[in-house]
Amino acid sequence: MLNRYPLWKNLLILFVLVFGGLYAAPNLYPDDYAVQLTGSRDVFQVDQVLLDKVTASLQREGVTVKSSELSKNAGLIRFPTGDDQLKAKDIISKTVGDDYIVALNLAPTTPSWLTAIGAGPMKLGLDLRGGVHFLLEVDLPKAVAQKLENYASEIKGRFREEKLRYRKMDSLDNGALAVKFTTAEYRDKSIELLRKEYQEFTVSGEDRDGDFYTIINLTEQAVRDIETYAIKQNLTTLRNRVNELGVAEPLVQRQGRNRIVVQLPGIQDTAAAKRIIGKTATLEFRLEAKTAASSARTEVYEFRNDLGRKATLEKDIIIKGDNVANAQSSFDENGQPQVNITLDSKGGELMARTTKNAVQRRMAVLFVEDKERTVYKNVGGEQVAETIRYQEKGIISLATIQSVLGNQFRITGLDGAGESSELALLLRAGALAAPIYFVEERTVGPSLGAQNIEMGVMSVQIGLALVLIFMILYYRVFGLLANIALAFNLMLLIAVMSMLSATLTLPGIAGIVLTVGMAVDANVLIFARIKEELANGLPPQSAINSGFGRAFTTILDANITTLLAAVILFAMGTGPVKGFAITLSVGILTSMFTAILVTRGLVNLTYGNRQLTKLSI
Repeated sequence: MLNRYPLWKNLLILFVLVFGGLYAAPNLYPDDYAVQLTGSRDVFQVDQVLLDKVTASLQREGVTVKSSELSKNAGLIRFPTGDDQLKAKDIISKTVGDDYIVALNLAPTTPSWLTAIGAGPMKLGLDLRGGVHFLLEVDLPKAVAQKLENYASEIKGRFREEKLRYRKMDSLDNGALAVKFTTAEYRDKSIELLRKEYQEFTVSGEDRDGDFYTIINLTEQAVRDIETYAIKQNLTTLRNRVNELGVAEPLVQRQGRNRIVVQLPGIQDTAAAKRIIGKTATLEFRLEAKTAASSARTEVYEFRNDLGRKATLEKDIIIKGDNVANAQSSFDENGQPQVNITLDSKGGELMARTTKNAVQRRMAVLFVEDKERTVYKNVGGEQVAETIRYQEKGIISLATIQSVLGNQFRITGLDGAGESSELALLLRAGALAAPIYFVEERTVGPSLGAQNIEMGVMSVQIGLALVLIFMILYYRVFGLLANIALAFNLMLLIAVMSMLSATLTLPGIAGIVLTVGMAVDANVLIFARIKEELANGLPPQSAINSGFGRAFTTILDANITTLLAAVILFAMGTGPVKGFAITLSVGILTSMFTAILVTRGLVNLTYGNRQLTKLSI
């Protein structure tokens, strides 16, 4: 009896091994330190002229540039060391100003022939290679002010419905609203209405110089509720935006009273991450002011994509971006980009109520963005950076209302398909309840320290070396064949992790160490069975066949129970636990393939085609 695989099975094993080798190969090419340069808006393009200007400024400052390249309207400048990268970021920021986003990056060096087949390196977690770390601050006072502004528009509508005439409504320095009425009767009725319908207010009346005022204050509990909601909503929105970016194992969590930490392990396009995460992208829908409208109730805004063109809008806001339930980018019949908007029930009701009496008037869509810029001032002969925060509003659409609008309509007048898809993404992910600002932005190194990482890698090396030595000393030729299969197992494990875009963390390395032990455990069971069959007097070829056949059920049972435990860990765990579970699950599957099929194939090639009197086992 000879042990041979049919040709198709040998070819299948060879195909899997070659395929795994190709997709594991990108991990041999380490990433370059880089700085990515992109325009803050589509109108600001990165071209070769700008890239040459930046490169020249870096050379003047003594920063070594490895290479520079243009890709999809973005510039990428590579550096030999991390120190050069960090120094270059500040120099580039001063050179290009606030019209461009300058972000730290790790640029892949995978050969084009590998990327052409979809092969890429495995992502490493923040505890191994690092990634992008953002510390964001939530502007809670602005959240309260925005909520009060929404209440003001709503209260004005209620006063008009109840025919309570008032002269004006002002915001006081302490965050309260003061409404000036024409008579004491209107003032008293307003107080009664507000106390009945708005439990979040404390309402009082005042007489000043013959005028009648209603003073509206948010209660302390209402302020706390608004702040808590703003943090929770921002956390939810940021998580949604990170999910839209497709980042593996991100961290988005609250830090302290008003800060949020966002960590994106292994992220490549940090410029896009910063732009998507940091944008407020709030929309305001307002009616264009009538010719005779009072200047106290109107505001003038410029068009975002038609500088110099202006329009006068009413201050009252119909709805805002947080009333958007869904948003999808598409193109109209003329091939121009647009965003199809679906409002929630409240937004649809407000829109219908307003447009009911505004047919043939024009309605503007106002794009509101909270921004910040860095200004460098000379203090004592040194350049000191100062951050200035401001709000930028611009009209993106001004169209005539042809009929009463409901909860579905579209926005046109956008600056290219890129802006329409980005706006739809931001609205779909959810509006930020309060502006957020970048307090800190950096690429982080190993959070556990270089020594711990070195010890983690060393544990894999030592464990692997001990297993290899034991297998050769105890099982001799069979041990050598098992070691070759074990090397293929590690290669396949890395290939599958790379193909799945899984993130390897330090607990993941522990999963690899465990996989090494479990992979040879299967071979130990097989070899022990072969030795038993030889001791029972079976010929060598029959012993080999019986050993692989009878040990299969035991190996399958053991690996299935471990795989179930790994699946439960993945389902119930978070963060590092998930990383361990993924590595362990993939390792179990690859080890079963190599321990049973690959090892058997190697044994067949070594012993299967000849008559044997004894085995080296």
